[in-house]
Parts: sequence; C-alpha cells; structure tokens
Amino acid sequence: MGAIAEAFRTGGVWMYIILAVSIIAIGITIERFIYLFFKYSVNAEPFMAQIQKLVMANNIDRAIKLCNAQPSAALPRVIKAGLTRANKGEVEIQNALEEATLEVVPMVQKRTPVLQPLANIATLLGLLGTIIGLIQAFAALEKATPETRQKLLARGIALAMNTTAFGLIVAIPTLVFHMVLSSMTKKILDEIDMYSVKLENLLISRGKSGAAEE
Repeated sequence: MGAIAEAFRTGGVWMYIILAVSIIAIGITIERFIYLFFKYSVNAEPFMAQIQKLVMANNIDRAIKLCNAQPSAALPRVIKAGLTRANKGEVEIQNALEEATLEVVPMVQKRTPVLQPLANIATLLGLLGTIIGLIQAFAALEKATPETRQKLLARGIALAMNTTAFGLIVAIPTLVFHMVLSSMTKKILDEIDMYSVKLENLLISRGKSGAAEE
C-alpha cells in the first residue's frame, strides 16, 4: 500500500487524472456487464423454439405471454412486436420488427464503444506524464546544483515511469473489457437479426396458409 501511495506522490497530478479515467471505465464496465449478461440477454435458441411451436399451433397470445415473461431482454421485445402484428399483412409485420429493432439496438450498444477511447486516453496520459517527467529530468541535469541534481533527476524519472506504468495498467484491462462486452453485444444483435427474419418468414407463411384455407 505504501508503494502505491509513493507511486502516486511521485507521479503527480497525471496519476490522479488516469485514476479518474479508470473509475469511469470500471463504472461503465460493471453497468454494461449487468445489462448485457443479465438484463438484455436470453437463451435465444430454446426461446425461439418455443415461440415457433406456439406460432405453428396458432397460439399467438401464449407466445406473446412468453415474451412478456422477459420484458427487459432484447430479443423477446423485438419478437413481441412482430407477434402483435401476426394477423396483419406482411408489410406491417416487417415494419413492427424493424421499428422494435431500431429501439433495441441503441440500448444494447450503449456506452460500450466509450471503453476503447478511455483506454487510449489512459495510455496517452501516461505518455504525457512520461514526457513531462523526462523534461524535468533533463532540466535538472542542466540547471540544478550538484547537490540537488541527483534528487531532481530521480524525481523526473519516477514521474515518467510511474505514469507510463499506471496508464498501461488502466488501458490494457479496459481494452479487454471492451472486447468482451463488444462480443456479447454482437451476439445479442446477431440473434435479433437472425430470429426476427425467421419470425417474419414464419408469420408470413402462416398468414398465407390461413388465407389459402379460407
């Protein structure tokens, strides 16, 4: 603990700015992890298998109730929009699914892209601290008295090394978090794209079958 306090003391104001960036990154990561892994996510394959069975059995109300059981999940929200137009025409079904998708996508993608710029900012702040530390070290060699030169040189090098290290300590995990959350975001969006098209085709073929029977 003492070593960390000493690193912050020698690293100067840049350490605290990088710390602020890390707090923002951690906050976004925790919030997105909760939403993407627990709130927006659903076990898509078995969910859609149940929806397909209910639609083929002409039990649309039961399928809508199944979607209502997970109201915050992204895929059920889109699927529900299509199901509520199940007895309408092809264009209305398409419009309902597209509109719901346009509402859901920004919610799923929200804030995750910010993590990559934050990682870059942490790295650049560390680099800036490094440059300033080296400037101070060279200034000490040029202007300081022999008695204080070694102390000022050590202080400048400490500033340079500590800010570089801390910037990378923040940036590397932030990039990893960005990669994991982006992967989960893509999975949810891919499921929405795939299963909304499957539902659209299923509802349209159901409508055509019903019209043919009449």
